[in-house]
Amino acid sequence: MGVLKGKTALVTGGGRGIGRAVSQRLARDGALVAVHYGRNEEAAKETVAAIEAEGGRAFAIGAEFGVPGDAQALWAAYDAHPASTPQVDVLVNNAGAAAFAGLADTDEETYDRVHAVNAKAPFFVIKHGLARLPDGGRIVNVTGTPDIALPAILATITAKGAVNALTRSLAAELAPRGITVNSVGPGITETDLNAGWLADPAARAHAASRSVFHRVGTPEEVADVVAFLASADSRWVTGQHLDATGGLQLALL
Repeated sequence: MGVLKGKTALVTGGGRGIGRAVSQRLARDGALVAVHYGRNEEAAKETVAAIEAEGGRAFAIGAEFGVPGDAQALWAAYDAHPASTPQVDVLVNNAGAAAFAGLADTDEETYDRVHAVNAKAPFFVIKHGLARLPDGGRIVNVTGTPDIALPAILATITAKGAVNALTRSLAAELAPRGITVNSVGPGITETDLNAGWLADPAARAHAASRSVFHRVGTPEEVADVVAFLASADSRWVTGQHLDATGGLQLALL
């Protein structure tokens, strides 16, 4: 507890699902958390309220991703908030959007939209926010698992793979400043996004069977991995992708 006391974290897509769990965990560890949302302001405010109810500190900022100037808009919203600090010690790129379509059903508009949100936005959020990160800061990208074939969301997984590549190269570039850059790949996770199909017992059983633990993961379990990468304990880990799928790849062997 308190390992992030005195530090500020920004979590994109921090109002729902994995992002909410990450925001709450970092606040529990002592950070002041900027909870970013794209469109769902109510969810972000609920997350802030939950953090404050636990004695933590947080504030919500809005900026839609996937549109021109989205990264600049994010940082402008951050700077305009009275609770913001000049320094952001931990940046978590979590916001994303999925297009459920294979190669034949993916048109250029869908491809461009998915890449704008999942790949372009985090690239420029980092670029325009880098001056705020201190030496020894942390960047954590919530992406996808690179070793698993997911043809049903082909454009999405391609965009996530781009951020995995960004993670590794950026880690080398920022190493002289002691800034670590890592990525986390969740598996099938119990979020409101998945609630509909996981409500079907057969679908849930299939999802659970994909993990060697024979269950669906929780947002909190992914958040714990992010929290490690945000802490001083991860200072010797950079340019790495941490699999947080509950052994999904092992179950497929």
